[in-house]
Amino acid sequence: MQQTRQVKILGTGKYMPKAVVTAAEMDKKLGQPPGWSEKISDVRLRHFVDGETASYMGAQAAKAALLQAGLEWKDIDCIVCASGTMEQPIPCNAALMQRELGTAAAGIPAFDINTTCLSFLTGLDVLSYMIAAGRYRHVMLVSSEIASLGLNWSNKESAVLFGDGAAAAVIAPSEEGEGSRILCSRMETYAEGAAWSEIRGGGTKLPATRYNLSNEADYLFHMDGRAIFKLASRLLPDFVQALLQPSGFRLADIRLVIPHQGSAAAMRLILRKLRIAEEQLMYITPNHGNTIAASIPMGLHEAISTRRIERGDLVLLLGTSAGLSLGGLLLEY
Repeated sequence: MQQTRQVKILGTGKYMPKAVVTAAEMDKKLGQPPGWSEKISDVRLRHFVDGETASYMGAQAAKAALLQAGLEWKDIDCIVCASGTMEQPIPCNAALMQRELGTAAAGIPAFDINTTCLSFLTGLDVLSYMIAAGRYRHVMLVSSEIASLGLNWSNKESAVLFGDGAAAAVIAPSEEGEGSRILCSRMETYAEGAAWSEIRGGGTKLPATRYNLSNEADYLFHMDGRAIFKLASRLLPDFVQALLQPSGFRLADIRLVIPHQGSAAAMRLILRKLRIAEEQLMYITPNHGNTIAASIPMGLHEAISTRRIERGDLVLLLGTSAGLSLGGLLLEY
């Protein structure tokens, strides 16, 4: 099956919340000795919202991406929010983001895509086919995440991993003669791990009206990091091989791997299992933490801003998400 799409990243943007929380502050919050948080997570600092909403953060990242792309809102055909967290159950995050952007964005269709930590990758994959088919020309794809307000602080090993923030990308068709394109993509889901990363309450199974202090844990984030790590470790090499096979490229050909920044352990797993060099890995965990779906576009934005990648370079976006799912997309930037 032909997977190549003549689609490129035209511009990226990022927004980090005002409050900076250091590893030392996390040690105090979690009642741990100095140095514990950084040793466990390798996160030296992360950002937490201080009054910002997800729609506000997403709008700021979108404005920055639009500016870098050299476009105006009249040029955008669709706004898609690809996030694992919701500002409110309805309407969708993208509609709230459009409202935050004001009348300049009024009338642009807006909808959400949610595959938790892989949402940006899934959004890029799905929307690229719509662009290639001519349905849209310029799509604003935004991931805006607030993890800090749903953490279970008694689950210290997972709580110490996360941060908040937003990142956006404008995706567009490649012009005639341009090399930029998406080469291949793949997703696999193993629902045996569905309970390993979840928030049980807040939907129709456990609606908000049933919340009380005795079932509070159902409404907070739960993660079995060891189980996720074990399954991902087993599946990752074969998954990446199957992902790359249609393209004809090998890992050695790839300039940069931009993974979901799930944890420092996950980054070490990628290095070990894929046998790539450290300079091939985009590692932003120490000053971002795990920002859920925003972590991949944040890594992409940082790679472009710091010139870790140039036009024509092969870039692999890769990660896992609740489900349990593995996802990857190879692009020629």
